[in-house]
Parts: sequence; structure tokens; C-alpha cells
Amino acid sequence: MSALVQGLRSALAGRCGSAYLKSAVRTAALGVQQKHIHILTDHRPSLLAKPILLVSPRRGYSHEPLSLELIKERVLLVLKLYDKIDPSKLKLESHFINDLGLDSLDHVEVIMAMEDEFGFEIPDGDAERLLRPADIVQYVGDRNDVYE
Repeated sequence: MSALVQGLRSALAGRCGSAYLKSAVRTAALGVQQKHIHILTDHRPSLLAKPILLVSPRRGYSHEPLSLELIKERVLLVLKLYDKIDPSKLKLESHFINDLGLDSLDHVEVIMAMEDEFGFEIPDGDAERLLRPADIVQYVGDRNDVYE
């Protein structure tokens, strides 16, 4: 937000007077108000002729906190959508190579799909140890500090 306001100020400072600049900055801040910040105007009587603009940050959350049950559902959904896995054979304790018939390249693709699903990178050393859906659930839970 501050980068937006500073960029707007520097762009308008060379072209316009200070009255237009203040108006443009306030308009830009009010336009962003709905998404990122909450703006209050202080109308208390004072020696200043203009009201003071108070800004308080507000953060919105995009999803509910992770639980082991939610992680389990998401892992199984990603695996069911993978075309080389038979959904009828898929269980939390199924071994990717022995039970589901995947090869090492398929295992890498599964790990990449989990990285995309949960939004973080799994190092190769850790990925080699994730041989069951239950291992992935436990790893993601530990990574996100989910304990139940």
C-alpha cells in the first residue's frame, strides 16, 4: 500500500500542485480501502483546518486453518485425480510403488502435485521418505504445525 501511495505521489509531484496531489492520494487510498485497509477520518475540532486521515491495517484470511482431517482429504483427492492410480486401491497406508504400482517418476510427479496443492516445496531428501499417503499427511501436518 505504501509503495502504491509513494509511486502515485512521485508520479503526480512533477505534474500537479499539492492540492491535486493530496486529493489524488486520498482517492487512491479510498479505492483500495475495500480490499486492504480501513480508513478513518478524525473530525475532532482542532487548530488544523483539514481532517486527519487515520489508517489501520486489516488482514483477511483466505482459508480455514489446516487440520489433519482436511490434509488427509486433500491428499487423497489429489491422488484420486492422478490418472495412474486406481482409486479403489487407494488407502492412507497404500505404498506408492508396492501397492499402487507407481514407478520412481510417478512418485516424483505425486510429490510435485502435493507441492502445488499445499503451496510449499518438499526437499528431495524428504520426498524420498514419503512413500505412502499417510507419510505425506504427517509431513504436511508437521510442516504447518498441525497437531491433534
